[in-house]
Amino acid sequence: MSGQTVPADISGHMLDLDEDEDLEVFTKNTSLAEGSPMPNSPSSMINQYRLEEEEEQPDGGAKDIFITVDNPESHITAVETFIMYRVVTKTTRSEFDCSEFEVRRRYQDFLWLRSRLEENYPTLIVHPLPEKFVVKGMVERFNDDFIETRRRALLRFLNRISEHPILSYSQHFKVFLTAQELASYKKQGPGFLSRMGETMRAMANSVRGLKSRPEEFTQIQDYVEDFSNKICAVDKVTQRIIKEEREYLDELKQYSPTYSQWAESEQELSEPLKGVSSCVERCGKETEEQIHHLSEVLVPALHEYVLCAETLKAVMRRRDNIQAEFEMKNEALVSRKTDQEVLQEEVDGLADRVEQANNALHGDWSRWKSSMRTDLRSAFLTAAEKNIEYYEKCLAVWESFLLSQKGEPIEQRNGGNIS
Repeated sequence: MSGQTVPADISGHMLDLDEDEDLEVFTKNTSLAEGSPMPNSPSSMINQYRLEEEEEQPDGGAKDIFITVDNPESHITAVETFIMYRVVTKTTRSEFDCSEFEVRRRYQDFLWLRSRLEENYPTLIVHPLPEKFVVKGMVERFNDDFIETRRRALLRFLNRISEHPILSYSQHFKVFLTAQELASYKKQGPGFLSRMGETMRAMANSVRGLKSRPEEFTQIQDYVEDFSNKICAVDKVTQRIIKEEREYLDELKQYSPTYSQWAESEQELSEPLKGVSSCVERCGKETEEQIHHLSEVLVPALHEYVLCAETLKAVMRRRDNIQAEFEMKNEALVSRKTDQEVLQEEVDGLADRVEQANNALHGDWSRWKSSMRTDLRSAFLTAAEKNIEYYEKCLAVWESFLLSQKGEPIEQRNGGNIS
């Protein structure tokens, strides 16, 4: 399979957190000074940006599998508590017995599906699942926000598989979507000794290393390492920003009542003090909405690609293990004078596996990179738009207060009472 090579200047496509860059400062919206109650939507400004040219989307043809994940139910047993989700599938594919299926699945079932896909397609990029336990700093386990965040992630996982030209035709995927019970299918996987043997061979190959990895895959490896470092840094910075904004919100909630209490003891300053209290309260509500957006939209998108980076590293290791095994058998074929026919068959089989692994990874890499850039572009643009909207709303709140105080001075308003 022929394909595009990874560009040599891949660093140009990455986020660089190591260098300080000048930021263009947006000037204050002058329309607010003229009495406009709220700023214009920043969407028009966002749409003026011209990012790098759009990546060509892979032509997956017409969508023929539609999946929904909903209706979470809590189940409590003597040893554990878990959530079951309803998975509804509608399809027009002929290999399915019906056009619609409804099953209930728990998180462990999704893990089973992913592990089977990785075993059968070791050099394809299987989209990651959300972690078993909630990420530090996010919502508590099994509350409504956590369940909804996980539901969306599980749906995204299934949709990515359903859109994949190879994984979507996996028998395990079909079983997951259609079988009412998975217990019998879970017993059909490789046994413990078989898995242990695979693990030992993989460890031996990793220790032995490669003699000559193709340059194309060396570039991919470097890209993945660079991407992993930078997406992890962005994820950590975003978490820190949310933490600081929560602390700021807590202070705002204490700040507003202070002005209200002050207004009760200062008759002449009562009106402006109540105005300040109202502005602080309104800014607090906008801050709360901003925190919610970052936590529910940007953080899941970033952390998903933190997990994707680890998936890519694992795929690259499996590809390298296949090549290392081929090199080892090929060396044995050259050095041995007996059993050459048997070894030749093994070498030929491994050569085919290496070629298949390279072709599979190459095609999936292009597909993944396109999806990654689309997803992160959307997440960052949405976050930028929400940031602009947040600051413009807060600015409008305070400018409205200032305009309300541009009337007569307090002394003149109270002059009649004094005289």
